Amino acid sequence: MRAVRVHQTGEPRDVLRVEEVDPPAPGPGQVRVRVRAAAVNFPDALLCRGMYQAKPPLPFTPGVEACAEIAELGPGVTGLAVGDRVVGGTDLPSGAFADHALMPADAVFPAPGALTDDEAASLFIAYQTGWFALHRRAALRPGETVLVHAAAGGVGSAAVQLAKAAGARVVGVVGGPAKARVATDLGADLVVDRHTTDIADAVKKFTDGRGADVVFDPVGGDSFARSTKCIAFEGRIVVIGFASGTIPTPGLNHALIKNYSLLGLHWGLYRKRAPHLVAQAHDALTALAAEGRVKPLVSERLGADALADGVQRLADGATVGRLVYAPDA
Repeated sequence: MRAVRVHQTGEPRDVLRVEEVDPPAPGPGQVRVRVRAAAVNFPDALLCRGMYQAKPPLPFTPGVEACAEIAELGPGVTGLAVGDRVVGGTDLPSGAFADHALMPADAVFPAPGALTDDEAASLFIAYQTGWFALHRRAALRPGETVLVHAAAGGVGSAAVQLAKAAGARVVGVVGGPAKARVATDLGADLVVDRHTTDIADAVKKFTDGRGADVVFDPVGGDSFARSTKCIAFEGRIVVIGFASGTIPTPGLNHALIKNYSLLGLHWGLYRKRAPHLVAQAHDALTALAAEGRVKPLVSERLGADALADGVQRLADGATVGRLVYAPDA
């Protein structure tokens, strides 16, 4: 089978190679799947660079989530059948940037029938992250204002749709006019180009001085600093990640004085500590997809030969929506 593998860590464009390898064999509690589509995520770039918290043995195949068809059940697996169309996370080092991958049998879910393979592959991690950030951590209420950084990106675009579906007003922060158009089309009520407009001033004007009730921040760095200048009384800043490469060092006296909360979200920990909540979120997201209230924005389909460049562009912040690896592309 074909697989796109990493033999030594570095920039994705330099280290991802297309190779012919044997299909992986499922172990106890695993299933081997035929990959139908695999969304490209920022962790895939970090894996290539050797900077992700999980460090699979070399060589490995990235691709942390997929929409796939079960091809083989490992020992002891029950409740699933060959041919089932599923979504979920993969078991590295046998990731989804390949014709076949391994997935943990207890963490795969039925693929939403309302979504194409490309869309279903883009639903799992990004929309689960958005769901847990907005509902579980921030306890978002209808009518509140949500500030979403990187609103045209993979996780940010999910957060925009989920916040709108929850009845919130959304301010989407982007970098450049092309990304501004994407965020507008996603449903953001106000779009702020951080290159040309002061974020804090725009949010305060939009909210009549109140500020944002919830901040969804997968960027860190200067984006976090700007958020603290326009957070509302009793607001909640949810820290998702640090795509900027800079981890903020907040002054906790500021949170004290302004009465706001800093909330962390490591969604992967829910998979380990509270998998029943992940299953509940998947059911809720599947229902929203069936109602047409969320629909992943797939901007590009990439074949194996174009994947290294795509992962690099995502790492460099030069993409919108979701890039999807499609084995048949």
